[in-house]
Formats: sequence, C-alpha cells, structure tokens
Amino acid sequence: MNPVRKKRLIIILAILVGVGAAVGLALSALQQNINLFYTPTQIANGEAPQDTRIRAGGMVEAGSLQRFGDSLDVKFVVTDFNKSVTITYRGILPDLFREGQGIVALGKLNADGVVVADEVLAKHDEKYMPPEVTKALKESGQSAPTPVKEG
Repeated sequence: MNPVRKKRLIIILAILVGVGAAVGLALSALQQNINLFYTPTQIANGEAPQDTRIRAGGMVEAGSLQRFGDSLDVKFVVTDFNKSVTITYRGILPDLFREGQGIVALGKLNADGVVVADEVLAKHDEKYMPPEVTKALKESGQSAPTPVKEG
C-alpha cells in the first residue's frame, strides 16, 4: 500500500474512533440526566423503575401530610384519583405546597413502592398545574379542581 494512502487511512480511522467515543460519552451523559414522569397509577402498577431518578406527580390527598417532630422530614400521599403513592421528603416544602394541589416530586422509587424525593415542585399560582399532572388527571377521567374566583 502506498505510504500516503496508509497515512490518510490511519488519520480517517482515528477521527472516526474519536467521534464515536464523543457520541458515546454524550449519549451516556444524557441517559443519566433523563427524569421520566410517572403517574401514581403507573408507579402502583410497577411500571416505574426502582432506584432510578424519576418524576412523580399528582394531587396531594387531603389529610395525608405528616410532619415528623422537629425534623424536616415529611410524608404525603399523591393521587391521580385512580391509585395513590406515598412520597417522603426531607427538606423545606415550597411555600405554595398545600393538600389538594398538584405537585411534582423528583426522587427515587424504593422497594416498598415509596418515592423518596429530593426535590418537590408546587404550582406557582392558582391556575397553573404541571402539564404532566394535568395530562394524567385527564387520562384518569378526572379534572383538576378549579379555583374559586373572588370578586
């Protein structure tokens, strides 16, 4: 083989290997940062993966919020009006967090079917609800509670 062609072939192969490695690393990083949304029904049916970071959301059931002593630990139940899932969280809940309101929790599902959240997001005004929660409620045949207008 001609030495010039051999050198070009080696350069082209090195570039292809480099590009392949870069694409592989990028896909690996993206795979680790994806947080898929699961409804309480999907979690209760075993569709959500365990020990993988997920987003779980729905309506906080009235009377389900439990605080534990002087700690920042809380436990509450989220429902899509078909099934419910328990969420535990250690930290300060958002100011707008209330029972009967839509939330999204980011965390991992443990072996007991409880979502151990490291972040809880609540709606930012009385009309807003996370799109995933709205979609899940519509699929379950329920509608989100409508706020009462004053005035």
